[in-house]
Amino acid sequence: MARPDGRAPDQLRPVTLQRNWSMHPEGSVLVEFGNTKVLCTASVTEGVPRWRKGSGLGWVTAEYAMLPRATTTRSDRESVKGRIGGRTHEISRLIGRSLRACVDLKALGENSIVLDCDVLQADGGTRTAAITGAYVALHDAVSWLAKDGALKSSVEKVMHRSVSAVSVGIIRGEPRLDLCYEEDVVADVDMNVVCTGTGEFVEVQGTGEQGVFTRAELDTLVDLGAAGCVELARIQREALS
Repeated sequence: MARPDGRAPDQLRPVTLQRNWSMHPEGSVLVEFGNTKVLCTASVTEGVPRWRKGSGLGWVTAEYAMLPRATTTRSDRESVKGRIGGRTHEISRLIGRSLRACVDLKALGENSIVLDCDVLQADGGTRTAAITGAYVALHDAVSWLAKDGALKSSVEKVMHRSVSAVSVGIIRGEPRLDLCYEEDVVADVDMNVVCTGTGEFVEVQGTGEQGVFTRAELDTLVDLGAAGCVELARIQREALS
């Protein structure tokens, strides 16, 4: 069964990670999963939120947003609406959880890093692209802290593992990796898999969109997503080398 872009069922879209895309942040990456493009920036501030002061632990958090015309039709800016939508909150929290999984917060010390993930163009998999790109931006921000003398530990101690994410799904009975929008909207089952570079799972989000799925299908999708994350981890390493 042919995919819209001719890929094999277990094949990622072309993935690129362009570092130092923006001149001001301590870390910035333009990540592209096919036609999905997300700008991930990492901003460093000295100190931590009030509730964490004196703990000796750092803090990493994330915010996610989508430009009004990132999609096929224009959406109003949430800042103009006066409230952040539930989907935006959910994705922001997912990115934050995922990135904290790869950081030793004690080794980071009482420094804070905020990751801003702004979708410039959406064609499916925006949250998974954001996680994958934000890891590289975070790594660059931690490296900046080390060069600035604000890091008591080594970069390798703070960033003790990598993290990446990819979508998987079942379309007309066929498990597929890294869904584009055209596939995502017709998927019977839709799932996001977040893995570390050493193979552990951070999060698995799976939904029967237009049906249910069996345990065997769940195992197939998780294995497919994990294999995709292995390839993404390789791409991240190459981008950072």
